[in-house]
Amino acid sequence: MVSYSAIYSIIAYRVKEFFSEYQYSLLAPITTNLLFVLVFLTIESYYSLSIDSNSFVQFIAPGLIIMIVAQESYNNPSVTLVNMKQIGSLDDWLLAPISRIEILISLLISTIIIGFIIAICNLIIFSFIIDIQIYNYLFFCYYLVVVIIFFSCFGCFVGIIFNTWDTQSTFSNFFVTPLNFLSGTFFSIAYLPENLKFILYYNPYYYVIKLFRSCFNEKFIFQVDQNIYILSFIFVSFIITAYVYFKGYSIIK
Repeated sequence: MVSYSAIYSIIAYRVKEFFSEYQYSLLAPITTNLLFVLVFLTIESYYSLSIDSNSFVQFIAPGLIIMIVAQESYNNPSVTLVNMKQIGSLDDWLLAPISRIEILISLLISTIIIGFIIAICNLIIFSFIIDIQIYNYLFFCYYLVVVIIFFSCFGCFVGIIFNTWDTQSTFSNFFVTPLNFLSGTFFSIAYLPENLKFILYYNPYYYVIKLFRSCFNEKFIFQVDQNIYILSFIFVSFIITAYVYFKGYSIIK
């Protein structure tokens, strides 16, 4: 039987914790993105950059939103779990009348809520600086959920298997950050050399950024094959993470 009250309690606790630590959890990522926009606005004013008939800043703004949501979706659950291991409070969750899968679901749902808050805050601030408009709200939300689920699954996986901050930050620095920077956040695939384009063709995260960016374009086209590829990858990521939680590993008894 599903323990809805326990799931709700974990979600409420994590969202409350997110707002109580707003300097780190909300203001820091917003400030980072704001600095990116200001730097590129300055560069654009000197060099008149443009991509796909839009200004360069308009092009990268959706990518920046996705990037910061992805980073925080990884950091939030992984930091929570590692911190709970460090102070020993994870045992309280494990002893509570809630299954390990329900703990995973609680972490994913709370991260989705937090990710949407970060995305909307960034979007509102961007709207005061640059001309940015969403034309397809349904797929805007859909691709946000896809990104959050993937990176939060990865964060939950790292957080439950590893016990140290060094490992958590290593995955962030050598996987999450490079993946964000090298998946089309700041550039179009059309400007890459032909011998490098294959890297993005097989990168599902590139298609997420590409399709999320198209939600800010009036000519949005839903690509069935690309979305099947994305969802297949997300499904595999969730199954692997759920399997680890179900079977138990290291700290999970």
